[in-house]
Amino acid sequence: MTPQSTILAVDQGTTRTKALIFDAAAHCVAEAASEIPLTYPRPAWVEQDARILLESVVTNARAALAAAGAPALAFALANQGESVLIWRRSTGEPLYNVITWQDRRTDDICAQLASSGAGALISERTGLPLDPYFSATKLRWLLDHVEGARELAARGDLLAGTTDAWLLWNLTGEHRTDDTTASRTMLYNPRLRDWDQEVLDLLRIPRSILPAIQPSGSFFGHIRPALMGQSMPIAASLVDQQAALFGQACYTQGDVKVTYGTGAFILSNAGPNLPTSRHGLVPTVAWSYGQDITYALDGGIYVAGAAVQWLRDGLGIIENAEETFALATSVPDSNGVYFVPALTGLAAPYWDSYARGTIVGLTRGATRAHIVRATLEGIAFNTRDVLQAMAGDIGHPIRNIKVDGGASANGFLMQSLADICGVEVSVAATRETTALGTAFMAGLAVGLWQDTSTLASLWREQARYEPRADSSIEQRYQMWQRAVERARRWAAPL
Repeated sequence: MTPQSTILAVDQGTTRTKALIFDAAAHCVAEAASEIPLTYPRPAWVEQDARILLESVVTNARAALAAAGAPALAFALANQGESVLIWRRSTGEPLYNVITWQDRRTDDICAQLASSGAGALISERTGLPLDPYFSATKLRWLLDHVEGARELAARGDLLAGTTDAWLLWNLTGEHRTDDTTASRTMLYNPRLRDWDQEVLDLLRIPRSILPAIQPSGSFFGHIRPALMGQSMPIAASLVDQQAALFGQACYTQGDVKVTYGTGAFILSNAGPNLPTSRHGLVPTVAWSYGQDITYALDGGIYVAGAAVQWLRDGLGIIENAEETFALATSVPDSNGVYFVPALTGLAAPYWDSYARGTIVGLTRGATRAHIVRATLEGIAFNTRDVLQAMAGDIGHPIRNIKVDGGASANGFLMQSLADICGVEVSVAATRETTALGTAFMAGLAVGLWQDTSTLASLWREQARYEPRADSSIEQRYQMWQRAVERARRWAAPL
C-alpha cells in the first residue's frame, strides 16, 4: 500500500466521528471511531461542544493513519449538514456551542417570519421550506443572543458556519464550505450558487462572517502537518447524506438511497436541473465538481435510529439496538400498536415542528416486544411517506432503493421496509457509504479514480430484500396515517 493509493475519509456525524482509509479498490484498510456527546440544556434544544468535534476528527484521523501504516493521498470530509456555530477569527474561540440540526429553539422566529410573509420569499430564493431544521434561523439566534456577537461581526472578528467550515478552518486556516452544505443553510441561492443577499439582509446576517463556497470535489487547503503527522490536501467536502448518495453510486437520475442513522434521509438523484417539489420534499445540491452540478430531492426524517436509542436510554426496555430484531420477531404483529417517532417534530413531507412522539393502540395485552416492533415498523411507514411524496414529484413509482447506515443490519427492519414500501431493498456491503462517498469524490479530484463509471463498478451489495405480498399492508398504512394525525401539532400553542 502506497500513499498514492489511499484516501483518508472522515465522517463527522451527529453522534459519532469515524475516520476510514480506503484503497483504490474501495476497501476499508483502517478505521477509528469515537462517540460524540449531545447536550440538551432546555426542552427542544440540542447542542454540542465544537472543541470535542475538532478533537474527535484529529484523534480518529491520526489513529486511522497509524493503523494503515502509510500516509494518505488526500483527505475527505463529510459533515452533519445544518448544525451551526460562531467563533472568533482572532483566537479561534467558539462563542457558543454548536446548535445542531435537531434543535428546535427557533420555532418562534420561523413563526414570526411566516406571519410577516417573509417565509415565502425565503423559500422562493433558497428552495427550502421555512423550518428551524435549517441553519439560517439558528445563526440569527446566535447573533441575537450571544453577548458581543454582532459587535465582533462589525469589527471583522467573527466567523460563522456549519460544522464543516469550523473543521476546515481549524485544519487548514481557510474559511470555506461547499455547495451541498451551503444548500442546507436556507441562505444559499441554488440558481446563483452563492449566498442570497436579500435573505441575508432579511435575517440580519452579515455576508462577511460566512465561508466562501466552492465545489464539493475541489481543493479546500492543506492540513497543517502538526495536526496529523503529515500534510495532505483536503480534496472533498460534502454533507453526509449527499456523500452517501455519491457513495451508493446513485449516478443516474432517479436513483434513490436511504441512510438510517440518528434520523433517516432519503435522496433521489434529480440530475443537472434544479427540481421543484409539490409534495413537501426539499430540492438540494447533491454534489458539484468543477462547473458541473447535480441536484437531488431530499426527504429527511428527524428520528429513526434515535427512536431505538430512546427505547434503550429513555424507556429502558432494551439493552442494545441488536436486541430489537429478536424482540420484533418474537411476536406475529404489533398487536395494534403504532409509534410515530416524532420526538423532535416531523420533517418531510409534513414539516410540523409541533408534532410530538406518539404511541397509540396500547392495551393491557401490549408488551415491550409489541412496542419495539411498532418502533421499527414506524420507521418503515415514515419512509413510505417520503417515498410516496418522491414518486409524486418524479412522476413514477419507485421500485428499488439502496440502503445504508447502522440500521441496515436489522433484517426485520429491511424486510418491513420492502414490504411496507413495496420496493426492492439493496443493502450496501459497507455501512459506511457516507465516508466512502466523500472518499470517492476526493479520489476523483486527485486522480485516484477516473470517472463515475469506475466508481459504480466498485459498489458492492451485501443483501437484497424483495417485497412480499401482504393483504394487511394497506390497512396498516391507513392506521399509521391516523396515528400521524394524532401526533401532528400536539405541542402547538393553545
